[in-house]
Amino acid sequence: MTEIPKNTNFDWGKILIGVALFISSLCLCFIAFNLYPVAKWANNQNICVEQEITKSKAPISWGVRKCNGRSKVYQVK
Repeated sequence: MTEIPKNTNFDWGKILIGVALFISSLCLCFIAFNLYPVAKWANNQNICVEQEITKSKAPISWGVRKCNGRSKVYQVK
């Protein structure tokens, strides 16, 4: 039979790297979760711009202005 070694030294470098990677992954998940509303808004903006372009056959810049609520031409007095 094989003998179990009695010397149980931990490799603290590998343990610290593992803990650091775990904490980093948690931070990235937190950031991704908080950016979800921005991604949803951006997707809605893309859909709105595409619909405005096909509906009015206008350039992309007009669709962006229309979806942002700035479809009126402002005059500087």
